[in-house]
Amino acid sequence: MNARPTAVHDPGLDQGARAGFNQRLRDRLHIAALRARPRTLPNRILLILALVGPGLLVMLGDNDAGGVLTYAQTGAAYGLGLFLPLMLVLGVVAYIVQEMTIRLGAVTRRGHAELIWKRYGPFWGIFSLVDLVLANVLTLVTEFIGIRIGGLAFGIPYAVSVPLTLAFVVGTLVFLRYWAWERVALAIAALNLVFVPLVWMAKPDWSEVAHAFTGGGWILPGGALSATFLVLLSANIGTSIAPWQLFFQQSCVVDKGLLPKDIAASRRDLMLGVAGMVLVAMAIIILGATVLARLPDAKDMTAGAVLNALRTDLGDTAMKLFALGLVEAGLIASVVITASTAWAIGEAFDLPRSLNASPAQAWRFYAPAVMGTVVAAGVVLFPNLPLGFLNISVQVIATVFMPAAMLFLLMLLNDRDLMGDHVNTMRRNAVAIVIMAALILCNVLYGLVTVFPHLFGN
Repeated sequence: MNARPTAVHDPGLDQGARAGFNQRLRDRLHIAALRARPRTLPNRILLILALVGPGLLVMLGDNDAGGVLTYAQTGAAYGLGLFLPLMLVLGVVAYIVQEMTIRLGAVTRRGHAELIWKRYGPFWGIFSLVDLVLANVLTLVTEFIGIRIGGLAFGIPYAVSVPLTLAFVVGTLVFLRYWAWERVALAIAALNLVFVPLVWMAKPDWSEVAHAFTGGGWILPGGALSATFLVLLSANIGTSIAPWQLFFQQSCVVDKGLLPKDIAASRRDLMLGVAGMVLVAMAIIILGATVLARLPDAKDMTAGAVLNALRTDLGDTAMKLFALGLVEAGLIASVVITASTAWAIGEAFDLPRSLNASPAQAWRFYAPAVMGTVVAAGVVLFPNLPLGFLNISVQVIATVFMPAAMLFLLMLLNDRDLMGDHVNTMRRNAVAIVIMAALILCNVLYGLVTVFPHLFGN
């Protein structure tokens, strides 16, 4: 580079917007410098590490506390046959959906909420924003439930663990700039893999696991649809793809300052995240089928019942590993979901919307997300909550909201004025439409079960 870009002093930008833009510029210069170095293995590794982040975070954050309990309940209730290979399918679906947000963010350099608001007007902007914020607050409730129960396994009262987690989530959001926030979040997300050693401790029949991928048990449980099966199917879909993921990853791409030239690297980042998500989900389903299926209330188990069963069958160490994973899952999801709320509201109302802005510069950007997280944490401090019901219900809500979110995404990806050469191909559109149709079918079946509880049996 012959000339070094200087900081932006555009008087049309307020102080918070300038701070975010200038920090993004410095981050881009850092990546450009890494690209300019000789193509040695250490330099390639440094460049890869600089570009990873959004894909890993969105997918490992998707293995949240509610998702962990959903996978465990699924394995306990229905074993390996149908849901274990289904996770591979859901991993592919998650990649297809999230790859579209990568292109959209890198090409337009605008967040998801901002694009909906500006392309389709305030009515649809408010519609999508209300859906997102409501779903995010409800999901945060399940994250704090996981932290509450996981903390109790270590003897930490929830009156301590929940407020401490709240302080950490708010502190990382408000006081860390994007690069530091991302690195802290990635360090937490890496602990998601704590569930994998638990499978080896459970000593499953690996021939049965292999048989599940070759057609063994690929039939509906009980030979027919049931209300419980449809609820768990919706919950598993909702914990694999959810509206907050679209908003989060696109805003992440924008705040990180990624460009079209970074799309290929971002796809690899996403692929790594999907692999991690699927690996952990399958590990928990296997654990549920191996250890938890013997419980008399396998279809309605709570997190407490899961921990007690693990302690009885595998010992105190296994129980505490699962509890640690539950806390980690709730923590990383709380970090990323809170950020997705902040970005979406900031984009919708044209506020300074970068984690690089200080609280004094962009307090209106941070405040709504902080308030939503405080509300979710406050709910969990109430005793005698119906924890199991809340967990499954929130995952199902994500499935209900997802078709509308995907429709906006698909329309934006087909807008040639926005996307240029990166517009969706016919094949991508066809696959996305099939995914939307499957989600709508799942929602219709779930709606029928809700209105007519005995339509498909018990």
